[in-house]
Formats: sequence, structure tokens, C-alpha cells
Amino acid sequence: MTGFGIMVCGCDASVLLDDTTTFAGEKTAAPNLNSLRGFEVVDAIKYGLESVCPETVSCADILATAARDSVVLSGGPGWDVLMGRKDSLSASKTDANNNIPAPNSDLNTLIAKFKNVGLDSTDMVALSGAHTIGQARCSSFSSSLQGRSTSNSDGPPLDLDFVASLKQLCANTANSSSSNAALAALDLATPATFDNQYFINLVSGEALLPSDQVLVAGNSPTLEIVESYAIDPLAFFEDFKRSMVRMGSLSPLTGENGQIRRNCRVTN
Repeated sequence: MTGFGIMVCGCDASVLLDDTTTFAGEKTAAPNLNSLRGFEVVDAIKYGLESVCPETVSCADILATAARDSVVLSGGPGWDVLMGRKDSLSASKTDANNNIPAPNSDLNTLIAKFKNVGLDSTDMVALSGAHTIGQARCSSFSSSLQGRSTSNSDGPPLDLDFVASLKQLCANTANSSSSNAALAALDLATPATFDNQYFINLVSGEALLPSDQVLVAGNSPTLEIVESYAIDPLAFFEDFKRSMVRMGSLSPLTGENGQIRRNCRVTN
């Protein structure tokens, strides 16, 4: 679950809470619905930990550690995960809808949302590099394809074969109930490997999401960062590690402000 869900209220595992009679959880928020997965994996990790060390490791710490380990297992860098977070007592679907960057966000919106939680443009670009693995649904990018078909005056020349392949993928299911379920790899070249290929794709005109494409607009202050990561994978790895630590340290709950849940889906 590497991603921007942490930006809602901090790294407090609020996203793991199921809906209750008093609040609507974040799992059904627009940025998360039919997107976030792996909840049962977290459940299994928590069950194992509780069986040997009851109420010792929080769900928030599990998420932070699992994010690191998933990157390492995919070929990316490792880093020291700061531990000691508590879990939140509630969740907010409204906050998730309002604070998690949408796939069609423009650059100013992306910069502002990250700045609001204390992260800068370098953090934003480095963390966007998590798109080197994973998939996106047609509903996340299909509406932008028509405008990307012939030219791209605001950034690198588009790879028209790439755009055509996306159009075909989404058109194949356009008349069926699964139209929003068609998936495209965020990085077609090395979809299961954590590397700098995402940034190479951006400068080659193969940005899948509109929020990816804006990072390389001609007048974008982030273009130079993208280009540096495309050339130097170690620079990307170093900045990604630093930014993950910073994001994982956003507003951590400690003391009486949170709890260590026995079940990550519900409060104690």
C-alpha cells in the first residue's frame, strides 16, 4: 500500500478501518475504491504479531514496514522505518476524498496538496516514482486520451503508439460492464520492478496518468527533477528513501492520542 493514502491524517492506519455506524471509512473514498488492495495481507501480518506480541506493533507501523519491504522485494532500495506510531481511533471518507491527489490533478494542485502536509516538490516527484510498479484503471486516464492524440505542446512529444494502445485497451471494454475495470500498467516496460523506468517513460512521452504528464510540462518546475531521475536511478532511490521516511513521519499518533489495535479493521 505504498501511496498517498498516508496523506489523509498522517501515518495512522486510518485507511484500514471498516465503516461503522459513526463514520464512513476511507476504503470507499473515490481515490481508494477498487484501487487499494492487500487488506487481507495486513490482517495476516497483524494476526501473527498479536499471537506472539499482543498489542505491541501498531497497524500503522505494519503499513510503514510493509511499504518498505514491498519496494525492496520489487528491486528497489531499503530504508530504516521509524517505529512507535499509534493507530487512529477514527477515519474520514471526506478527508480522503479531499486530500488524496486525484489522477487528473494539475501540477499546482499536486504541489499544494503536498505542501499542505509539509512535503516539497522534490518529495512529490520522488514519491510519484512509486508509479514504477502497479496498475491503473481506464477510468483514471481514458478521459484524457483524446486530447493527447496528436500533439503535446506542454511537454515531451507523445508516443502516439503508446496512446493508441491505451485507446484500444479502453475501447475494448467500453460497451461492457467491465469498462472501468480494464487495467494498464503504470510502467509498461518493467511493470513489476521498482526502478527509474517511470521517469524514463515520462521524458519519452509515455505518461499514463494526467497527473504523471504534468510533471514534465515544458514550464514545469518539476521537469528538471524528472530528467535527473531518468538519468540517475541512484539519485531517485536516495530521494525516494528520504521522502518515504518524511511521509511516514507525518503527524504520527503517540501516547493517549491513539491505540495499538488488536484488529486493524476496527478499534479496540
